[in-house]
Amino acid sequence: MKIKIKSILDTTAHRPWEIPNKSWKFYQEWNNAIFLHWEVELDELQKFVPKELEIDLFEGKPWVSLVAFTMEKIRPKNLPSFSPISNFYEINIRTYVKLNNKTGVYFLSIEGGTNLSCKIAKMISELPYRYSKIKRDMYAYQAINSIFKDKLFIKFLIGKKVKTKNVLDIWLTERYALFQDTEKFINEFEIHHLEWPLREIEIHNLEVKYQRFDTLIKGKPHKIQYSEGVQVIAWGKKSKEK
Repeated sequence: MKIKIKSILDTTAHRPWEIPNKSWKFYQEWNNAIFLHWEVELDELQKFVPKELEIDLFEGKPWVSLVAFTMEKIRPKNLPSFSPISNFYEINIRTYVKLNNKTGVYFLSIEGGTNLSCKIAKMISELPYRYSKIKRDMYAYQAINSIFKDKLFIKFLIGKKVKTKNVLDIWLTERYALFQDTEKFINEFEIHHLEWPLREIEIHNLEVKYQRFDTLIKGKPHKIQYSEGVQVIAWGKKSKEK
């Protein structure tokens, strides 16, 4: 059952800072999300993150996450969604950063399963979207990108609800800003959603091949999670010159 946007905006006790006082710009849903998390080495991760951003650490260690989910109903405020563009499968590879003491995420890669959606999203947001062939069903998620030689295959079963989240669960999921670099700017995006409802997940088959990130994403994930998803409110980007 979907929650009204006003109710989402009125629920803020879980946030680390207040929501922006400006009008929001976009609505979207991040549904049926699979989270794969790796603890990584700081000196390797620094090669991929712009110097303007501070890498956020959990108990002295940085993390990189692969999140595979279904993007749905993305639309500008006051306009309806258009499913051929607004609904698509997405995979992002992200790490955790800070800027001016505000914690958020930084995307190393974003793949979308619809070519036109990727072009539009990249044009509007300047986020690093690219097209990959992606398909999923109830028990599997797979993607192939022949240009980058990337491959993802996950076979899984969804487990029981996580009744009590630990500190790392919250640190990895409850992020309300994202930062991304362009040639001249660091862009900041504020977002808001209710807390991620988490479930356990059993991974029965996993193949992750991203040659560019093979010093970061290697071996079995150190933590895995699943969520039915969240409804997300997003504000327009703020740009700061490098």
